[in-house]
Amino acid sequence: MPLLWVLRDVLSLKGTKYGCGIGQCGACTVHVRGRAVRSCQTTVAAAAGAPITTIEGLSADGSHPLQVTWQEIDVPQCGYCQAGQIMSAAALLQATPRPTNAQIDTAMNGNVCRCGTYLRIREAIHKAAAMQPGQTPQTARASR
Repeated sequence: MPLLWVLRDVLSLKGTKYGCGIGQCGACTVHVRGRAVRSCQTTVAAAAGAPITTIEGLSADGSHPLQVTWQEIDVPQCGYCQAGQIMSAAALLQATPRPTNAQIDTAMNGNVCRCGTYLRIREAIHKAAAMQPGQTPQTARASR
């Protein structure tokens, strides 16, 4: 059974979306053992006993720097892909705290946004990278 169905149907964590079902669109991205994976292609057996983080677990109150900058910049249009986008971006920032445009483009390449908000996604990632944990975009600007 794919991890996606356990998250959504058994655990009622509806933030992780079903997109293509073949691991190509990124809408179902979650973290398993701290790495971004496609939950539609990851079996429950492969994730058994591993720490798993969904968009709901990124922050209890939506205060993760990526969630904050996503809202400030108005990244989402339809919003369907955004949980997967944010989870991929969070894995990128964990591995590369100050990514270049090329690193962002490479890391986000597997996430499809039908609305085409890629430039705003990149901007939000850069802004989140400049923030310290617990900062808002306004306090990050003031401290530069």
